[in-house]
Amino acid sequence: MTENMPISRALNAGLRRSLETNDRVLLMGEDIGPLGGVFRVTEGLQSDFGPRRVIDSPLAESGIVGTAIGLAMGGFRPVLEIQFDGFVFPAFDQITSQLAKITNRHEGALQMPVVIRIPYGGHIGAIEHHQESPEAYFTHTPGLRVVSPSTANDAYWMIQQAIESPDPVVFLEPKAKYWQKGEVDTEAPALPLHASRVVRRGTDVTLVGHGAMVTTLLQAAALAESEGTSCEVIDLRSLSPVDYGPLLDSVRRTGRMVYAQEAPGFTSLGSEIAATVMEKAFFALEAPVLRVSGFDVPFPPAKLEGTYLPDADRILEAVDRSLAY
Repeated sequence: MTENMPISRALNAGLRRSLETNDRVLLMGEDIGPLGGVFRVTEGLQSDFGPRRVIDSPLAESGIVGTAIGLAMGGFRPVLEIQFDGFVFPAFDQITSQLAKITNRHEGALQMPVVIRIPYGGHIGAIEHHQESPEAYFTHTPGLRVVSPSTANDAYWMIQQAIESPDPVVFLEPKAKYWQKGEVDTEAPALPLHASRVVRRGTDVTLVGHGAMVTTLLQAAALAESEGTSCEVIDLRSLSPVDYGPLLDSVRRTGRMVYAQEAPGFTSLGSEIAATVMEKAFFALEAPVLRVSGFDVPFPPAKLEGTYLPDADRILEAVDRSLAY
């Protein structure tokens, strides 16, 4: 069955289905109960499943993650909501020093099926700590899986797949797209959790990104087409591990690649992907892999976010530079 719904409702429906099918799944986070979370992703779940399975936690991110680690040791599958991206750092030690390492520390005998949901990214006109893109911190940490959906269908299925994972998953939700609608096939997932996906076919340049940036890449591709340039667009979906197959296949056909992200460019996910593609597809490249990113400064005040965040024009400028080689 197919339904049309925004990403926020798709996440809600995916969480609901996981709660219904596995009584070891529980949700934790600040204001996720009667309020339904700041973005209303958990709306209605506490009233249907009760406060013992949808838990309004204290304002203490380190405590939320630490409690989840104990629950996972006891056989539960906790799904945590970090209210905003910049609020995850009080829990950073628990995530990177404990959660990510416990399974390895126990030689695989102790699994950590914990999902950490983080609304991330800009375009909402918010203040400091509410519009950041911290993915590189987590993709750099062995033991964590990191994913980010860009469509409602992916949101619905990927949250369920993340909950089913035996390993901890950092689940990055592009908050600017919470109300972007799309078709959701509730019968079967289209792809595995860690597969990248070609969302637009093209022949001249490969454009790659994740989360909210995929929409911007599609806008840039449409503009490029009007000027006679055919761009292929790939949604990364999984940031760790990265599914390089579709990227390399595309680059070997187009000979060019532009990676776009909201995060700062220095030592970023885009840096790693650019380096890997140049290593593995060097002889197919007609130009160096180019990156378009946020600037290497703290996220600016809301009035300046349009200057800081990559847009279609900045991506098209990179496309033009790539074609000029």
